[in-house]
This record gives sequence, structure tokens and C-alpha cells, in this order.
Amino acid sequence: MPIALWILVLGSFGIGMGEFVIAGILPQIASTFQIGVPAAGYMVTLYALGVFVSAPLMAMLGTRFRHKYVLIVCMTLFVIGNIITALAPTFAIALIGRVIASLNQGAFFGIGFLVAMSLVSESKQASAIAYVFSGLTAANLVGIPVATWLSPIIGWQRLFYVMSVIGLLCVIGLIVYLPSKEVERSSIRSELKAFTDPQVMLAMVVTVLGPSAFIDAVTYISPVSVNVAHFSQSMVPLIMVIFGLGLMIGNLLGGRLADKSLFGTLFSTLILQIVALLALWLGASSQIIVPIAIFFVALFGFAGTPPIQKLVMDRANAAGASVLAASVNIGMFNLGNALGAWAGGISISAGFGYASSGWSGAMLALAALLVTFVAFKTRGNPTQS
Repeated sequence: MPIALWILVLGSFGIGMGEFVIAGILPQIASTFQIGVPAAGYMVTLYALGVFVSAPLMAMLGTRFRHKYVLIVCMTLFVIGNIITALAPTFAIALIGRVIASLNQGAFFGIGFLVAMSLVSESKQASAIAYVFSGLTAANLVGIPVATWLSPIIGWQRLFYVMSVIGLLCVIGLIVYLPSKEVERSSIRSELKAFTDPQVMLAMVVTVLGPSAFIDAVTYISPVSVNVAHFSQSMVPLIMVIFGLGLMIGNLLGGRLADKSLFGTLFSTLILQIVALLALWLGASSQIIVPIAIFFVALFGFAGTPPIQKLVMDRANAAGASVLAASVNIGMFNLGNALGAWAGGISISAGFGYASSGWSGAMLALAALLVTFVAFKTRGNPTQS
């Protein structure tokens, strides 16, 4: 694998840490700024909204400038934002830092996927996307548990210094190792043409619904594990590691399978994800079933991510407008995260219990499967399987 691809993986790891570490340190942030934990949750909400809103705006840079330079700008924003959050004397300034850091994510992944695909042969392009995503999965498997454990010892602010260093190393790596290739310039009008393709829009709907299904379940892993399966609180980090392991294996598996069949991979992973989510719901009181189900929910949930992204990029590229679509699709993943957490919260608030996040997630996966079927039946290229 080219060194430049490893640099993109490093950036993905840092971004994954920055996005997901908050969940494990919210009580400490709340204590530092003397606010409630729900209020501290705005550190998550504003970051997700920042990604969703900034993705198309930052992606426009990729239509006018060399991809290498845009990626460097993205990671520089990541470094600056994390430093501001680490130094923040007030919660408002910490939020500003989070928003600045979030500006990078949509364009970094959208353009990063295009760069990664250009570094490998055509037959391995979905695998290249999966490699970049592997930084996110590694962050969940290793980075987040370690950071959550270290935070009470070294203070949550120092975690953001660490992420800034990771971002700085990525900037240096991009400068040294990423080829500075000219890119074909495209206008905003041509980029927007991709969104007139029904296949692109259908794929983006799958982007929202597919990942939201397993996010629905993972958001409530802790209360399901402790209150329903009756694990001790000390076992929750281990269960999160199991979840992260499922993400990593599913990501790599999905990339390899998608190189052979995009739609075949999507159909099989969504069906198996529904089965795993229903198993989590039905077996939520079992200390044997819960960790096994969580592993497969993560595996099949994330195995569908590389083919979804590749499908969007293929269709948009056919219209000569891949940069904006690729970046907006990353924003759609974040919209799916919000939808999944909301859907699980609705079912729990309705009195169906914490385990109901399993069946509500299965319903989202079923909806994604139906949209995928429509996309498959209406695809314009019959060779795309």
C-alpha cells in the first residue's frame, strides 16, 4: 500500500478520535465548565451539524484547487480546532473549537477517497476506500477506549492536544508523500448535475438509512448491557472494544467484497444486519448473545459503508462531478448518525425499553434494503452488479 494511503489512514484515525471521543468524557467536560451533561452534549451535536453543513462548502475547494492542498487545509483546520478546544477557558470557546475542527471532515474524506482511488488499480478502488475508513474503525477499536481510560488521569484537555499532534503529523505526511497532481477543474454547475441523477440520490438515501441502523443500536449499548443484560459497568469498555473490532473487520471485508460486487455486497450486508439487530433485541437479556450480536451488528453495519460510498462516487463520476457528491455523502453519514440515535430514543421513550433500539434499528436497515432494491432495479448500467 502506498505511503500516501497510510497518511490518509492516519488522518482518518485522528478525525475518528475527534468525533467519537466526546461520548466517553462528557461528565468531565461538564464538570470542568460547571454545566450539565446534556448541555455538554452540544460538543457532539454542533460537531455533527458542522460536518453536515460544511461538507458541500469545503468540497467546492476541491473543484478549484489541487486535492493535495485542499487536504492540507482540511487537516490544518482540524489541528487549529482541537487546540482551541484544549485551551478553551469557557464552554462557548470550546464549542467554537469543535465547529472549526468539524469543517474538515466532509471534504477530507470525500476528496481523500478520490485520492485513495487514484493511488490503486481500478479493481481495488473499493478496498482503497475501506483502507481510509479503517482509520475510523481503528479509532473506535483502540483510540477511544484508551482515551476514555486516560482522560481521568491526564485530563480531557490533553486528549485534544494529542489529536492536534496526530493532525500535525498528517499535515507533514501530506506535504511530503502525497503526489501534487493537477486535477480537472469543474464548475459548480457541473458538480450539481450529479444530484439530478436519481441513482445518486437513492444511494445517498441508503447512506442515511444503512449506517443509522447500527448507530441506533450502538448509541444505547451501555444501558442495554448494564440494565438489560446486567453486565457490570466495568464491562462496558470491553463491549465497546468488541464493537470496534466488528467495525474494523466489517470495513475491510466490505471493501474487498465490493470490489467484486457493489450491489451484491449491499444486499447481503443489509440482510445480515437486520438479522443481527433482531438477535440483539430478542437476546438483550443474555450475557452471551449481547456481545456476539453487537459484534455482528458492527461487522455487517460497517461492511456496507465502502460499497455505499463507491456507488455514489461511481454514479457521480459518470456525470463528471464526483468531488461534491463524495463529500456531501460523508455529511449524509452524519445525518444518519443523528437519525439512528433519534429513532432509538423514540422507541425507548415510548416505553418499549432499551432493547427496542434493536428492532427500531432493524426497521431502518429494512428501509435501506428496500431503497437499495429500487436502486438496483433502476440502475442505468446493467453491468454494475
